[in-house]
Amino acid sequence: MMASPRRKAGALAAQVDGYREWLAQRGYTPLTVRNMLKDLGQVGQWLSRERLEVADLSEDRLREYLVDRRRAGRRRLAGARGWLPLLTFLREVGVVPEAQVASTPLDSLLGRYRCWMQRERGLSESTMLRYENTARRFLTEHAMRGGEFTPGRLTGVDLNAFLLRECGRVSSGSAKGRVAELRSLMRFLHLSRAISTKLGAAVPPVGGWRLASVPPMMAATDVQRLLDCCPRDNAVRVRDYAILMLVARLGLRSIEVARLRLDDIDWRCGEVVLRGKGRREDRLPLPVEVGEALVAYLSRARPRLADRHLFLTGRAPRAPIRADLVGDVVQRACIRAGLAHVGPHRLRHALAEQMLRQGAGLTAIGQVLRHQDLATTALYAKVDFAALRQVAQPWPGVAA
Repeated sequence: MMASPRRKAGALAAQVDGYREWLAQRGYTPLTVRNMLKDLGQVGQWLSRERLEVADLSEDRLREYLVDRRRAGRRRLAGARGWLPLLTFLREVGVVPEAQVASTPLDSLLGRYRCWMQRERGLSESTMLRYENTARRFLTEHAMRGGEFTPGRLTGVDLNAFLLRECGRVSSGSAKGRVAELRSLMRFLHLSRAISTKLGAAVPPVGGWRLASVPPMMAATDVQRLLDCCPRDNAVRVRDYAILMLVARLGLRSIEVARLRLDDIDWRCGEVVLRGKGRREDRLPLPVEVGEALVAYLSRARPRLADRHLFLTGRAPRAPIRADLVGDVVQRACIRAGLAHVGPHRLRHALAEQMLRQGAGLTAIGQVLRHQDLATTALYAKVDFAALRQVAQPWPGVAA
């Protein structure tokens, strides 16, 4: 009679059933679950042989286990990432303590800064990461003196020196982003009393006029070509087509697609609820073709998991997609259609241009694109060259 996995798992025998269910909930196939339970059992037996407690398990202990197994002649062993699910599960159920990370004064301040951005500003995860990276680089360069962290000694000279160096290596748009990131950091440092002066005013603006150029556009025929060249012969491609439809037909931002939840689709009213920048919520009508793409995804392709996010990753461990996946979807579609690579935001521009050519007013376009300021929408008036020719004055000295 074959021994059960529970009996062969040594010190981890009590975790077999929970780990099996945990893996199944995250979309792992039965064969993968079986192999990962086998790994759990081997680690549990090793812990028993070494007279170690389950709570002793950590990244370092797993490295010791791998060394021991290789000495025993085992060559095909999972790497460090392969053991991450097991450690994650054991920490979630509380039998293994969280990894202890040495915290420096800089790390502590950045942790408080992240909490402030999330709680007070409502920034997205990707935006917080960008702001935090800039803050870390700036503070490391200008607030570390003689190995001591002294943010209270920051001056406007430090801000200008950092910004001038950044302007020399990035575009004007990115430089403007650095200005916003530095001003945000200075505001937090002042509110938290790490600095006594409001240094945000010392961050100079970056030249670059937003209305100086025509926004990049994409022909409606090319947008349709992207959609037509998107096959729907497997679950991932059905998902990608639904994402493309939301971006191309409703002008959704990448973060709005990633944040969509099952409850945000109001099928009875034919509307979709969007959670965009700064915790703002909007409702948009759901076109028939977009609704059909979502129905196909939900009925044929979406994994049946408890997670309420609309779009999930294509491989285990199943999780909500990240915003940058939307850019990957658009890029793959461009390759299939034989078009130059564009980002998801270009499809927003294309939607605005198409609405403008069909006679929609700037107010209506701003409502669809969810602009808070009509001046942002006014940028698209520059692409309606036919209408501009009708109101343009002839150049002095040239016959009309």
